[in-house]
Amino acid sequence: MEQAAPCQPAPDNLKVLQTNDSYHDRNCSAAEGIYQDATPLSWKIVLTIILALITLATMLSNAFVIATVYQTRKLHTPANYLIASLAVTDLLVSILVMPISTMYTVTGKWTLGQIVCDVWLSSDITCCTASILHLCVIALDRYWAITDAVEYSTKRTPKRAAGMIALVWVFSISISMPPLFWRQAKAEEVSDCVVNTDHILYTVYSTVGAFYFPTLLLIALYGRIYVEARSRILKQSPTKTGKRLTRAHLITDSPGSSSSVTSINSKAPEASSETGSPVYMNQVKVKISDALLEKKKLTAARERKATKTLGIILGAFIVCWLPFFIITLVLPICKDACWFHMAIFDFFTWLGYLNSLINPIIYTMSNEDFKQAFHKLMRFRCRS
Repeated sequence: MEQAAPCQPAPDNLKVLQTNDSYHDRNCSAAEGIYQDATPLSWKIVLTIILALITLATMLSNAFVIATVYQTRKLHTPANYLIASLAVTDLLVSILVMPISTMYTVTGKWTLGQIVCDVWLSSDITCCTASILHLCVIALDRYWAITDAVEYSTKRTPKRAAGMIALVWVFSISISMPPLFWRQAKAEEVSDCVVNTDHILYTVYSTVGAFYFPTLLLIALYGRIYVEARSRILKQSPTKTGKRLTRAHLITDSPGSSSSVTSINSKAPEASSETGSPVYMNQVKVKISDALLEKKKLTAARERKATKTLGIILGAFIVCWLPFFIITLVLPICKDACWFHMAIFDFFTWLGYLNSLINPIIYTMSNEDFKQAFHKLMRFRCRS
């Protein structure tokens, strides 16, 4: 494994992270010490419990999303297939990445060998990148559905969704594979598990492809979706207060028959027989109704809720992943001029993992069909 420049002493004798790594780089060697050695055992136990709970919650929440989509026929749509695929990806993060990362974060030492290290790093980069790129394809799907609803409805098929998912995984694997080649070329005794490389071009390629470009794409897409949703809200809002719909009910009564009601826009005259006896025909009852106004208000409320959801999705994604990718890109460039405490780097890494827990919560709780299906599934599980 290619070694990087040694860590420089930090102020107040802090153990720091000095790195040119793309993902999870720990360049301070064991000889120089790790901050976990000075951490009390009680704090390690607390940290282990917290990280284990986050891992378990991520696993269960995404598993329930997958089960909900699988068992609910109403949710068998291309848009929900994309959300289910995102849940599968985040589930893989919770199974393949987070448990080992918990051990590595708490102990600061790698004891599982070279092969497990390679598999873990590849899974980490691939699954986290795929999770981020799934957010992009979901945003693209929503953007096309809103801006080109008529034409896209014919193209929005399960086959198209499967093609988008396949492209996500191909691109994610293309980002995670390169470090394996030069890592295997210099395999040594493993004391830590890092992607340790001086290949700055790869660092730029991986960070831009895994985060910066998807982020710009998400901002652009959700910006356009917000503008479109806002314009719909304005169109649906009543221009004049007090404007109402006049709705007429045509009531046809005849002896020996039940009443039937039909809506019309004008009043029909009453008729009588030649003998002067009354005939029950076309009596019209006109009512002033706020039905149309209420419908517009409900539609506008749904548009506002959808717009708010988009903001939450984008905000959560940026808050979770931006700190990690800033460090990942900046430290390899500044090299020896930079230092960073390992504990903060580990915190930013787990903040990124936390996005895999937030995704299923946001996407399902903002969708009424998902919530209803989820509640039905929960009641079924409890009864059984």
